[in-house]
Amino acid sequence: MKSASPALINFLNAARAAPDAPIAFADCFTFILSTGLTLAYTNVDQSVAYSGVTFAANGPLVQGLKYRCSVGLEVDKQQIAIAARPTDLVGGAPFLAALRDGAFDGCRVQRDRVFMSALGQPPVGGVTLFKGRVASVDQVGRTSAKVTVASDLVLLDMDMPRNLYQPTCLHTLYDSGCGVPRGTYATNGTVGAGSTVGLINFAGALAIHTQGSIVMTSGADANLRSTVKGVVAGTSLTLMYPLPIAPAVGDAFTVYAGCDHTSATCQTRFNNLANFRGFPYVPPPQVAY
Repeated sequence: MKSASPALINFLNAARAAPDAPIAFADCFTFILSTGLTLAYTNVDQSVAYSGVTFAANGPLVQGLKYRCSVGLEVDKQQIAIAARPTDLVGGAPFLAALRDGAFDGCRVQRDRVFMSALGQPPVGGVTLFKGRVASVDQVGRTSAKVTVASDLVLLDMDMPRNLYQPTCLHTLYDSGCGVPRGTYATNGTVGAGSTVGLINFAGALAIHTQGSIVMTSGADANLRSTVKGVVAGTSLTLMYPLPIAPAVGDAFTVYAGCDHTSATCQTRFNNLANFRGFPYVPPPQVAY
């Protein structure tokens, strides 16, 4: 059963008793990124102030996340559709580009239905219809995207035991478990002549940038991130995912060192073997008797 404030319960009961009583509602969607940035949008044509948050009416349009009630530990997964314009920004990057580049990984999503006597009037109260996390980005186009959102029960949907024993490190480079400071392995540069959406010509390219990431800091692709797939030392960086717009000569960027998650790289490149969480000496199943 969904909880509601006494004011909302009284409001709905009064509306039921008087069929002609005016009533309006708005669906409000909240996205809380892993960085702490909160994005709030509503599907009506006026902004809605509810629970200390102003839900923008001029942002991306979100559709989906129906209310569902069931018994048990089944993970509820639903797909939402998001339509956005190039002017809808997330941290300075277009919404759909940020979604494609992983800015919404681990993002918390919530849908509230807010009731009021009429649009533009202060809300009487609201009910949370769905709360969960972004599970996968299924499709990203030029104007819209489809995203699968799973309920919080997805946190229990994991393989056991908790620890995996494999030769390569389980940490993500630069995360809290890894402990390597990202800024120490950052290199600033500018786009060279002849660059394309998938190739950045850069005289400062180093072999350690392979499997790292590049963040554009100026130009039409500012604030967009991509993974470095390959490097020709002293010449160029090849991107795993092309930029949406070809960078111009002189556009600035920052490129970070990558890691292949082996103990040798952890020791020689980052001097971080104390935090290495791999098990390179575990024998393969064929010889583990």
